[in-house]
Amino acid sequence: MGTYFSYYLTGFIMIPVFIFALYCQVKVKKSFNKYSKVRNRRGMTGADAAYRLLQLNGITDVKIKRISGTLTDYYDPKKKEICLSQDVFSSTSVAAVGVACHEAGHACQHAQGYAALKLRNAVIPLTRISSYLGIPLALIGMMIYSEALIYAGLILYGAVALFQFITLPVEFNASKRALNTIELNGFLEGEEYTGAKRVLTAAALTYVAALASALATLLRLFLIMSRGNRN
Repeated sequence: MGTYFSYYLTGFIMIPVFIFALYCQVKVKKSFNKYSKVRNRRGMTGADAAYRLLQLNGITDVKIKRISGTLTDYYDPKKKEICLSQDVFSSTSVAAVGVACHEAGHACQHAQGYAALKLRNAVIPLTRISSYLGIPLALIGMMIYSEALIYAGLILYGAVALFQFITLPVEFNASKRALNTIELNGFLEGEEYTGAKRVLTAAALTYVAALASALATLLRLFLIMSRGNRN
């Protein structure tokens, strides 16, 4: 009974994290929607911007393709594909140029052997397992008073937090590459550049929120375990 009480009591730790994560999601959607309506003066589409950034970095073996959805953009290092959502690929908006260049920034990281990206890719398999097993193992261990299971769960979920921590420099660096290229090569100027920067800054906050959530969950599990041991 004490374990269940501790579980629900420590749930209050997650409230500020949940509020922050919700704020980040609202902010990124609001920023993207706002600057999706602002067309850039050069008439450059998201696909054009990504292609041009790749050219400037001497990358010729990466494909750019359209995918469905909104804010579903990503770079696939295995297939060497920049996948741009329908709201980015053919759009001439300020937001589209910013997002497309961010994903092209990941392609540059991959081509240049960026260390943080290599490390993140290396821990992805472990993270997938950990995200499914970490919390259940820890909770089962608490219910049956098995320290081995508790620590196994904590270690596994710790890998999720580690992944989120490594993700921060990867995402920040991709945005920095994107914004530097946009500014130095005149993709966007003045308020257009400011708009793209706001979109990418808002998107970066979502990764901060993901790390905060992982750390808060880890702390919550640790507090439950500590209280269970005292009881």
